[in-house]
Amino acid sequence: MAEEGYIDRDGVGGEGPSTVKGKKHKGKHDKPKPWDEDPNIDRWKIDKFDPSCNEGGMLEVSSFSTLFPQYREKYLQEVWPMVKSALKEHGISCELNLVEGSMTVSTTRKTRDPYVIIKARDLIKLLSRSVPAPQAIKILNDEMQCDIIKIGNLIRNKERFVKRRERLLGPNLSTLKAIEILTGCYVLVQGNTVAAMGSFKGLKQVRRIVEDCIQNQLHPVYHIKTLLMKRELAKNPALANENWDRFLPKFKKKNVKQRKVKAKEKKPYTPFPPPQQPSKIDLQLESGEYFLSDKKKSAKKWQEKQEKQAEKAAENKRKREAAFIPPKEPSSHLTDSNKSDKNTSDLSAMSKSLKNKLTSEEEAQAGLPRLNDDIQLVVRTVELCNIIRFLLCLCPHDS
Repeated sequence: MAEEGYIDRDGVGGEGPSTVKGKKHKGKHDKPKPWDEDPNIDRWKIDKFDPSCNEGGMLEVSSFSTLFPQYREKYLQEVWPMVKSALKEHGISCELNLVEGSMTVSTTRKTRDPYVIIKARDLIKLLSRSVPAPQAIKILNDEMQCDIIKIGNLIRNKERFVKRRERLLGPNLSTLKAIEILTGCYVLVQGNTVAAMGSFKGLKQVRRIVEDCIQNQLHPVYHIKTLLMKRELAKNPALANENWDRFLPKFKKKNVKQRKVKAKEKKPYTPFPPPQQPSKIDLQLESGEYFLSDKKKSAKKWQEKQEKQAEKAAENKRKREAAFIPPKEPSSHLTDSNKSDKNTSDLSAMSKSLKNKLTSEEEAQAGLPRLNDDIQLVVRTVELCNIIRFLLCLCPHDS
């Protein structure tokens, strides 16, 4: 017997080993309706609830309760009359239990909308997560939805969690404000959760941004850039039915090189246990100390103690005497003496050369008539002064 293929809503058979041809309807109601292909019908629109649709009310009582932290107790006491009046319009009763620290909402006989109890449950959840009461009451509208994103269990390290949560907020809450404007949602970061209120499309974007930020997959700034580009592309009607992937930026994650942990070298496996270390008694037996009397043992211990004290005292004395040892004199006086010896040798050599020059001049002038004694005395005095001036320039002056 041949297998039958599946039949979709329009009666067209799907892929598979089917021998059935043509259209086939399972029931008389499974037929194409005239409003299925009507372009004027918006299937995503949520119609406002009319109490006349459910005049009989609810058959059973449905209730939800949630706990709230202790620091919210004072605020909830102040705003509870406002919350109670808002829920009373929809036929929902609410109770604030300060002993147990819980809030409870439940349906009554006046309740007509069956889904309003789910909205009331979301309301008390938002109140427990530090959302202000005027903002939380907006969840009772049909167009408003909420999502509470748990981020505490996405990362174990507390320091990294705090740093990434601050990254989600940004300097002066600039990143959070940009996310709210682009997604059209109200976002509140509190403790280990992120509360968001808005449309389904916006809540989906907020959840993706928050999870990518806490898991360190993508920075919120890159998501903001992508949302800005999508907003600009949506303004162009020519690109309404096209794929926008070629216009959107593609960000690559750059991993910073981490320090490599040095792996410990594994010792070769041996099935035998290591040899047992000798005990204190075994060491005493080897050295013969075990057989000594108590008096000799105490005398030996005292002698070892005296030797250690003597070594320590000698070391301390050596350290104390090291402070009184004069430091080695610098070798500057040696170099000065060498310089003075060198200068004296240079002076002696110059004086010899000058004497030789004078004698040679006298021998050359021997044939000339002899000058007056006064003129010769003046010449010799000038030459002597020049020599003394030259010598004074060579010798170091004491300041």
